[in-house]
Amino acid sequence: MRTSYRDIFLLACCQALLLVNNSALIAMNGLVGYALAANKALATAGVTTFVLGSAVAAMPAALWMAKVGRRRGFMTGSAVAIIGSGTCALALALSSFALFCVGTALVGVYTAFGLQYRFAAAEVASPDFKAKAISLVLAGGIAGGFLGPEASRWGRDLLPVPFLGSFLILAVIAVCALAVQSRVRVPMPALAESGGGRPLSEIASQPVFVVAAIAAALGYGVMNLLMTATPLAMSFCNHPYAAAAFVIEWHVVGMYAPGFFTGSVIQRYGALRVIISGSLLAAAAVGVALAGNQIGHFWAALGLLGIGWNLMYTGGTTLLTDAYTPRDKAKTQGLNDFIVFAVMGVSSLSSGALIDAAGWERMNAVALPFIAIVALAAMWFGALRRRQRAGGPARPKAS
Repeated sequence: MRTSYRDIFLLACCQALLLVNNSALIAMNGLVGYALAANKALATAGVTTFVLGSAVAAMPAALWMAKVGRRRGFMTGSAVAIIGSGTCALALALSSFALFCVGTALVGVYTAFGLQYRFAAAEVASPDFKAKAISLVLAGGIAGGFLGPEASRWGRDLLPVPFLGSFLILAVIAVCALAVQSRVRVPMPALAESGGGRPLSEIASQPVFVVAAIAAALGYGVMNLLMTATPLAMSFCNHPYAAAAFVIEWHVVGMYAPGFFTGSVIQRYGALRVIISGSLLAAAAVGVALAGNQIGHFWAALGLLGIGWNLMYTGGTTLLTDAYTPRDKAKTQGLNDFIVFAVMGVSSLSSGALIDAAGWERMNAVALPFIAIVALAAMWFGALRRRQRAGGPARPKAS
């Protein structure tokens, strides 16, 4: 098939609008939770419910899109985001922590639909452009990385209740996403592709799926653990909210700017080498975080963490495309995203408790074993692939 550059551009715009929502939520969530929660150890519970909403919706979102198509599926997600942002605004007006968590869970459903943008990009690209299409759509998040924290800062004092205006702005952003999504044209799945296929147990037992899921899930989990706690850690160090928003902006830029070249790097060096490189950068980020707690340390650590995440996540996504056939594409993508969100849920809930009980430095140290697991899994699979190639016919290059 021919690559649809028009739809890749529109999907990148959708990714940007998604990241306006998500990066604003990252910047605000811990602080709003800390203000509303009676138990301060639960300050990041709003992040956890956001992730749980995404986890619960991951498989239904994928299957719904297989039935009605990408465009209608994406628009469904944005409609839920409007309701979720409005619920968060109402929660702030009522000072209700429980209602705030419900609102973030609904916004999480939007993210479950939005994470399918990268798979849609692969579906409108020719086989040799697939990795680049995925990385270019992810690169659309750069704009969202800047605009999201700024939107939260602009809206923070817009109304008498801090951050209430920020969530109203996010509802407007979701309306804009709805308009862009209405122009996206991704081919409807063939009837044979919308159901059937292998059982999930068989799909999940493939080494290629295991390593792809580990790279995406642990890469996202470690990133989410440290990113969620950063605004709180910076406030504990008496850094102003503007500084935390600045750090989050550049963290999100680090997450998505490499998308302009990650696809080309994967094509040249393979997904596994890119995943390993990402794990090394994530480990370097922990080293910088442990070196000090000035704004510059937070900025450099979160920037490196973002780049490391991009390499692990894009590499894992590209690797995942070798794990499914057209008949079981939707369920494989849904299972992968469910695993990612489940790990993120654990990491986000742990984030508030860890920083409250152990502090920023110990929490960073906790991340190192999980980063090592990603690197070791990729190295193991690389060795397995080399043995397979030595003993049988070559497989398509993903490593």
